[in-house]
Amino acid sequence: MKNFIYDKTDKGREEIATRKHQLAPRLRTLLLLVDGKSSVAALLPKIAGLGLDEQSITELLEQGFIRQVATQAATAEMFGAADAQPASSAPDASATLPDLSDKENQFLAIYRFYNETIKSALGLRGYGLQLKVERASSIEEFRELRQPYLEALMKAKGKEIAKTYRDRLDPLLYMGETIPNTTIGPNTITAG
Repeated sequence: MKNFIYDKTDKGREEIATRKHQLAPRLRTLLLLVDGKSSVAALLPKIAGLGLDEQSITELLEQGFIRQVATQAATAEMFGAADAQPASSAPDASATLPDLSDKENQFLAIYRFYNETIKSALGLRGYGLQLKVERASSIEEFRELRQPYLEALMKAKGKEIAKTYRDRLDPLLYMGETIPNTTIGPNTITAG
């Protein structure tokens, strides 16, 4: 089991977004950490301090919140170790947007974007911000997190990477609306 890689199911994403299934807080924290990229072996040290273990992962699996997507060996074979994107590099700003035909899909896309980028770019420094993302229950609350998110990115990774992430986040947050003009820190990053 330690070499398995799990990702959230639709039920798991729904739980993160709406708390519909009222998962226990510690298991919810574990569900947040399951990202479709990390093996169980990589997750275990992160969750041990919470009193969670392989049995906790099994519980999420049995309840249908996560599913196995690959094994660590299969992922390494498919992508190769050299293809892994370093945490310090910026994502491609021209990445295609998901189909966001309704507010629920928009909410989930914003949620995923925040979680993936906070983990990869900020690591443990982004834990507090990630908790705020977890508590957000509307697109408006996600918009309120935009400024602290961009400031944290600028502080950790610099102005250029913060701009790149901003250029990917804003179309998700402000679909069909005018993007507000904002600044970040002493070396400002203005919108658009």
